[in-house]
Amino acid sequence: MVSILILLGGFTALVYGAGILVDSSSSLARKLNIPDIVIGLTIVAFGTSSPELLVSLMASAEGNSDLALGNVIGSNIFNILFILGISAILSPLTIKTGTTWIEVPLTFLSAVVVLLLANDIFIDKAAASIVSKSDGIILLMFFLVFLVYNITVMMNNSNEEKLVIKEEAAWKSALFIIGGLILLVAGGRAIVYSSVKLAQMAGLSERVIGLTIVSVGTSLPEAATSIVAALRKNTDIAIGNIVGSNIFNIFLILGTSAIVKPLPVHSLSNIDMAVNILASLLLFIFIFTGRGRKIGRLEGIFFLILFIAYITFLVLFRG
Repeated sequence: MVSILILLGGFTALVYGAGILVDSSSSLARKLNIPDIVIGLTIVAFGTSSPELLVSLMASAEGNSDLALGNVIGSNIFNILFILGISAILSPLTIKTGTTWIEVPLTFLSAVVVLLLANDIFIDKAAASIVSKSDGIILLMFFLVFLVYNITVMMNNSNEEKLVIKEEAAWKSALFIIGGLILLVAGGRAIVYSSVKLAQMAGLSERVIGLTIVSVGTSLPEAATSIVAALRKNTDIAIGNIVGSNIFNIFLILGTSAIVKPLPVHSLSNIDMAVNILASLLLFIFIFTGRGRKIGRLEGIFFLILFIAYITFLVLFRG
């Protein structure tokens, strides 16, 4: 019970801290006359991914590689199969041309790249598989390419809407930024600690805990953003948020985690990475199955069924 309470407290601190950090940093950036494009691409985008980043970095630094990798891969699977599934059921998601031909394929590419980098045993005939520091650098190079692409798109978009930012006094924003960082670090530490304890007590592996409880908890900001956007018929935000988050997770978060400390890869993780590839591939295929470029309600239901089947497999297999 104590571990569960610590876990819940960690998620609360993590999500609340991320929100405070994004709002206060955006307010301070606006006062410093930093353009909205820069705020959106850095503070907002990085802020919504900060829960996954903090948890994976701490898990990696403490040698809990299964938890670090499980959190990233599990978040990506949850994002597509569950969050997009729910969002598509609430409101069919219309996909822009750029998202269809660049961002969704990049999501698929990221899933394939991490599978290749994490399989030294099969590709290089090595004694063990590991996501090494050099692999982490490769992932970060992919992330830089994605970042440059985003900057180019936004610079060429003259209709870019002005960000809605709640402005505060500079000293207050700075104080809240510090508070947000403290909450993020404390929340991430609590999640890693309690997750390891729960895994030991429940007889589950760190991999399964990372793929289920931890990944779901750290994906709450994305879930809230996409589901609310779907309810408001803002389908661009609903799907763009998920696709961008998945690319961030693999290229930035996993890349940074591997640089902090190389991540040994459990053989069963290949199943999870294969499911991640399948989910990304289905996302691309489903865009063309209905009328226009849409993810409809039937596809959303299929995503949910696949997610439930995957989670059931994880819990029953307990590997």
